Amino acid sequence: MTEEVKRAPQRNFPGRNERDPRLKPQPVAPIETKYVKWLSELSKDSIPVAGGKGANLAEMFNFKLPVPPAFVITAQAYSHFLQTSGIAQKIDSMIKEITIENTQQLETKAKEIQYIVEKAEMPDDMKQEIMEAYENLTVDKAALEEASSDVMKILRMTEPPFVAVRSSATTEDLKTASFAGQQETFLNIKGSSNLIESVKKCWASLFTARAIYYREKRGFKHETAFIAVVVQKMINSDKSGVMFTINPVTNNPNEIVIESVFGLGEGIVSGAIEPDTYVIDKATRMIKEKKIGHKKIIFMKSASGQTVKLQLPPFKVTSQVLTDLEVRNLANYGARIEEHYKNHQDIEFAIEAGQIYIVQTRPVTTSEKKIEKLEVSKAKILVEGFPASPGISEGKVKLIRNMSELSKIQQGDILVTVMTNPDMVVTMQKANGIVTDEGGMTAHAAIVSREMGIPCVVGTRNATEILKENQSVTVDGTNGKVYEGIIKAESQGKGIPEAKAEIKRSLEIEPITIKTRTKIKVITDLPSFAERAAKTNADGVGLVRIEGIIAEGGKHPFKFMQENNLQEYTSILNEGITKIARFWPNKFIWVRTSDIRSDEYKNLQGAPQKQEANPMLGMHGIRMSLTYPDILKAELKAVKQAVEEGYKIGIMLPQVISVEEVKKAKKICDEMGMLELPREKFQFGVMIETPAATEIIEDICRHVDFISIGSNDLTQYTLAIDRGNEQVQSLYDEMNPAVLREISQVIRACKKYNVESSICGQAGSRPEMAEFLVREGIESISTNADAAKKISEIVAKIEAELAKKEEQEENDPSEDAIDELVVNEISDGELGNIEPEDIEISDGDLAKLEAAPILDDKKVKII
Repeated sequence: MTEEVKRAPQRNFPGRNERDPRLKPQPVAPIETKYVKWLSELSKDSIPVAGGKGANLAEMFNFKLPVPPAFVITAQAYSHFLQTSGIAQKIDSMIKEITIENTQQLETKAKEIQYIVEKAEMPDDMKQEIMEAYENLTVDKAALEEASSDVMKILRMTEPPFVAVRSSATTEDLKTASFAGQQETFLNIKGSSNLIESVKKCWASLFTARAIYYREKRGFKHETAFIAVVVQKMINSDKSGVMFTINPVTNNPNEIVIESVFGLGEGIVSGAIEPDTYVIDKATRMIKEKKIGHKKIIFMKSASGQTVKLQLPPFKVTSQVLTDLEVRNLANYGARIEEHYKNHQDIEFAIEAGQIYIVQTRPVTTSEKKIEKLEVSKAKILVEGFPASPGISEGKVKLIRNMSELSKIQQGDILVTVMTNPDMVVTMQKANGIVTDEGGMTAHAAIVSREMGIPCVVGTRNATEILKENQSVTVDGTNGKVYEGIIKAESQGKGIPEAKAEIKRSLEIEPITIKTRTKIKVITDLPSFAERAAKTNADGVGLVRIEGIIAEGGKHPFKFMQENNLQEYTSILNEGITKIARFWPNKFIWVRTSDIRSDEYKNLQGAPQKQEANPMLGMHGIRMSLTYPDILKAELKAVKQAVEEGYKIGIMLPQVISVEEVKKAKKICDEMGMLELPREKFQFGVMIETPAATEIIEDICRHVDFISIGSNDLTQYTLAIDRGNEQVQSLYDEMNPAVLREISQVIRACKKYNVESSICGQAGSRPEMAEFLVREGIESISTNADAAKKISEIVAKIEAELAKKEEQEENDPSEDAIDELVVNEISDGELGNIEPEDIEISDGDLAKLEAAPILDDKKVKII
């Protein structure tokens, strides 16, 4: 650390009389620290200084993630404390006396060591430095170095903040081991003296029985295990939770799993509350599964800063904690963090007044185990819950109602309790399986059980009542079920090496290797994931939703308009679009103009706070763009600039219901000179996602270069089903005949008017939909990046079948083939003046004509 004192630039408060020398602020030297580091001074490589938690927080802070202000009391400060207080050698000798498997001796010695650490005196200079950092916690270090003495006086007059004091061991949060729950965290600490005591308690927690046992079992030397302490401004959470960027139960790397509760995160981490669980498709950010927990209690901060446990009102017990938008925003953060760290992450978050904060992240260390299945056709299910740790085991039930009963657990037993906690880790090692009434699959104890490879089922609600002492049971941790008796398990033969290889393959984007007539495109919304999508070697991007770019900018389009600064909006969009486009040289990317509903992106600056009664049917899409044409022009300008930079771009108008909307938007493009751009560089298109658009498709085709079927909205509008409502998800189906008939009608109209047809909803990633689309003659299909190769193979197979069939018909025009040829010609509208009522068809061929619009409202003679 440098001894040189640099003078900071002078700064004045606005309005202060600069000519009065008495009021001229005096610059101060930068704060020089021996024991404290700010997040801006650290990185992910600072584990020896800041511990795993501190290093990860610093890395996220410098990665511009929403991390609450914090500083770190270094591991070197802890080491200095041990040496100057004279307790280091005493602790080492006490640990060497411990027989690790002697639970009672381990507990006794651990408490003695903790007492010694807590009662030792902290050096005065260390104490003073920590208190000064605490006083300045809400101010950035760079600002502190420039701050005048006047400013510092004002800052120090403010109320001291509540902080979280978190232990951060140098052996914690490593890729190879999870030390989740081994050291302590103290919440809602206020005041310097309380802070100092909490820091010493964090240091002491390095010597809990479970921490000593865990280090010993994992091969970490106690004398080289140091601990830093993170002091972080408390977020008074309305909601909180944990997010995994790999499904921790199934090891599916294509899924993100989020668990959340109301209030502080203590309930979810300890397992005291059954959380809500959300499973999200990582590539699309679509919510695949929701399980709403029975949340009987809530942990909150009282006015005095104490953490209190309260009963939730009955109507809140089964209420959904996170909005769908919050789930997707969290998933976006999760994917960014995983991409940055290049490995799967276990992330804790908090939400206060709608603002998401990332509290910490660490690598996922879940073991990959062989996949097994049970012969359960005649088995009786005793209880069901969350699948917290995969695998299958059997044994005798041991009911644990309090900590004093842990000693009755023997090797091979099934531990059944209301909720496991980190203090049970020594006993958990002996158990063959774990079953709990409460908790979720992201509770700290569940994380450790996964690492140990112990099948675990949590959140059963009544296992301690249903299961009986010494009863023989089989625990299926993969599916969250407990069966009566011992059931035979069948291995699918996938050991650890094979499982690791399988996960690695699924993480990688496989390139398309087959050339097809039907173009295979991908959906790409976020610039940071464009490179990943480009690995598919697809034929371009069939959908870019600019809302992802807008969200990363932090401002709603209305904010730019209010500030009369739409040029900045254009610049942000152009930067995002070109970041995507540069991975697709000489290939088109189709960009959808903004489509922001009133229930989405409410946390952006300037976003309308009033939510419509039915946002899906409200003011968004093209109707919003035409109501605020300056916003539309700013978006179009961003596209035009990208085209002028050499990229191939098409624009798509969303939520179209009339030809007039298309004409008005096209007129704006014309006024901006966009229609003068070469067609091989710029295309004008629309989304077909309303039943109205399918009905007027021929009129629309006269004004566009291409159309893209938005199957998500088209399905929900056609079937009158809210695709975000889990209660009706069983009815939501893009393969519904009504939806298929609309799609078929659109494709035929596009053929008639020589307009390129495509699809860009999630349906394009479904194999059965891909087959239908190819047979209908669609020109391109947009899929998720991870599905592109599979869909290309299906498309190639169907195209080969159709080509073979056509060749056979040309060589042997049988009566059936001639009949089918006539049907195809009629469907395509190519028979000129032949009227449908003049056509005679058999019952067998009627089905082939069923969807043909040329027959609508016409009479067909059946023979």
